[in-house]
Amino acid sequence: MPLVADPGITRRTFLGAVAAAPLMASTIAGAAAKPIRLGGPIFLKSDDPVALAKEHRRLGYSAAYCPAASPNDADKIRAIREAFKAENVVIAEVGAWRNMLDPDPVKRAANLTYVTERMALAEAVAARCCVDIAGSFNPDVWYGPNAKNLSPEFFERTVENCRKVIDAVKPKQTTFSIEMMGWNLPDGPDEYLRLIKAVDRPAFAVHMDVCNGINSPRRFYDNSGFIRECFAKLGKWVVSCHAKDLAFIPELNVHFKEVVPGTGQLDYATYLRELSKLAVDAPLMLEHLQTAEEYDAGREHIKAVGARTGITFA
Repeated sequence: MPLVADPGITRRTFLGAVAAAPLMASTIAGAAAKPIRLGGPIFLKSDDPVALAKEHRRLGYSAAYCPAASPNDADKIRAIREAFKAENVVIAEVGAWRNMLDPDPVKRAANLTYVTERMALAEAVAARCCVDIAGSFNPDVWYGPNAKNLSPEFFERTVENCRKVIDAVKPKQTTFSIEMMGWNLPDGPDEYLRLIKAVDRPAFAVHMDVCNGINSPRRFYDNSGFIRECFAKLGKWVVSCHAKDLAFIPELNVHFKEVVPGTGQLDYATYLRELSKLAVDAPLMLEHLQTAEEYDAGREHIKAVGARTGITFA
């Protein structure tokens, strides 16, 4: 739209308005943003929930992976809930990393039982979610590629599995979610949206791992746009997120490698801005790094990006 001069505006007024525009935009953006809960693994060797909760706070974390526990251990569950609440650290997720689509029917049944037990633990500790991937028809690698992983059968059986887990637990305090994967459904926001509608359960939510959905050079180079698309389409269901980074490794075919945040090309400014706009405070959890020092580096990078973009952390 062309700018038309207003004879009632003086040169000084116009220049003042131009100078103030970035500040006004920043103020508006800041008003829409809210603090993000950041979390990650800790390396303290302890089973004491109080000590574990305090260690999260010492590291600057306000979200945590669920400590080791059984859903049947009421005393341990109560101790975890009380200790982490006292430190204002939420349990972001209970991991349930098993193949619900294993080709072996005995393994598949055992895996579904395990995932259901983990869902029960998530409910007991009031975690934001219990999270898994849909699984794989690969007989050798539980998360590996297989031609049938993009098939209607894969989708339909995933819908069935998600319903079974949710209906067995009937959660009131948590949700069940699965992650996007580059070679398994859902492999992007559109397939994830289709899955949400097909599962048709209020307790089915989104665990956002944008790196897992970056499965092509187009998405890698325009990961800012991909992040915005994911949140635009799935944002109202997002309950927790993962934090890592991706580097493009030169080979004769496409190879993305997970790396420490800040050493790859993921647009964390966009990621944090989109996350801070959500109606719920969905934690951002560092994962898949190797050492405490790498987690320290990833955490500090994310906080530095937040400082530059006006995003704060709880």
